[in-house]
Amino acid sequence: MSPSSSPKSSPDSSPDPSSRGRAASSGRPAAPDRPAAASDGFPVPRTARYVWYGLLFVLGALVGAAGALVQAAWLPAGLLLALLATGGLFYGGLRATGTQAGVAAAGGGWLLAVVLLSFGRPEGDGVFGGGVGELLFLFGGMGVAVMCATLVRLPRPPR
Repeated sequence: MSPSSSPKSSPDSSPDPSSRGRAASSGRPAAPDRPAAASDGFPVPRTARYVWYGLLFVLGALVGAAGALVQAAWLPAGLLLALLATGGLFYGGLRATGTQAGVAAAGGGWLLAVVLLSFGRPEGDGVFGGGVGELLFLFGGMGVAVMCATLVRLPRPPR
């Protein structure tokens, strides 16, 4: 029997094909220190994702405060504008992080701002007057957050 006819002559011929892994089947060596890939295939380091979550929380608080002021100032158009900005923030959080936690971070900041603004001050001043527009903004924003959190992410087409 010649050495070339040996079953162990090539490094790619292992008896168990599942043990070779994805990198061996593509002909490229595996990179053990490579960060985990996001759901769309791009590698995203964990610290960068946490920075996104913090940034989305702050943006959520800003959009919630601005939306609370705008929806009361220009009632029909302001409410629509505030809900569109809220939806854009939540969907942007989903796309930026690739996870539903991005929507939760933005939604947490938004909800915190809206709840704190709804309390008012001891003198009786408050941003929310208790009308229909305020309730539509509160429940509409929460509904948009739930819709964005339950969206299915489609994979990006290959380049």
